[in-house]
Amino acid sequence: MISINTNSASSAAAYNLSNTNVNLQRSLNRLSSGSRINSSFDDAGGLAVSMKLSASIRRTEATQANVNNAISLLETQDGVLKSADKVLSRMSELAQLSTDVTKSTSDRALYQTEYNALTSALDAMSSEQFNGVSLFGTNGATTLAVVTSQDGLQSIGITQADLADIVTNIGSIDLSTASGASSADIATLNTAIQDLATLRASNGSEQVRLTFAADMLAVNKTNLEAANGRITDVDIASESANLARLNILQQAGTAMLAQANQANQSVLRLLV
Repeated sequence: MISINTNSASSAAAYNLSNTNVNLQRSLNRLSSGSRINSSFDDAGGLAVSMKLSASIRRTEATQANVNNAISLLETQDGVLKSADKVLSRMSELAQLSTDVTKSTSDRALYQTEYNALTSALDAMSSEQFNGVSLFGTNGATTLAVVTSQDGLQSIGITQADLADIVTNIGSIDLSTASGASSADIATLNTAIQDLATLRASNGSEQVRLTFAADMLAVNKTNLEAANGRITDVDIASESANLARLNILQQAGTAMLAQANQANQSVLRLLV
């Protein structure tokens, strides 16, 4: 049947061309953005999973930063403890020098003056801070919990050691007496040095644990990014082939629409 009012061929060609143009635009969006999902229409389920993975990646990055900051705190704490070790070693040396029978009372008084100055230096070290956070406990050792997983379920404790307690134990030693430091005083200083060594060992073990935690976070972040990429990243080779196909369909659809629109003009020949 030849009809003027209805041109179903033209309508079908126009419909197909419209769909091709929409798909062509989406293909261009994917290639230009590098992302397979540019709107929820592209893949609603994939978008939902990608959003959760992206949030996990951001939390992992934040946790990495927190762990690295905690490592920096421990490194700073160890630096203070290293200086405290030098101070204690000198104090122990002064105590031993004060036992020299050839030293006069005035000599021992000088030893005592230096010893007191070193005690004050140790006391000042116990008040050191990192970004406003105390490196050492004030009334006994305390523990700071460092979260080491993006879900907040895992943590590692780092110790704010009680350096002031060591200072208190050695602060009353008197080197100015006739006999100088006693064997008990020297033993007390040796014990203080041993306690300080224990603090540094604990500090080192906590740094090791946090370093491993930071490595694990880095691995987890890489895996999360890979999983998210498999969902959202466009396959350039496949999408380029699809773009070429859609370009051909668009050109063909345009030509067929033009042909379909010309078809009804054959009616004029019947009217001549």
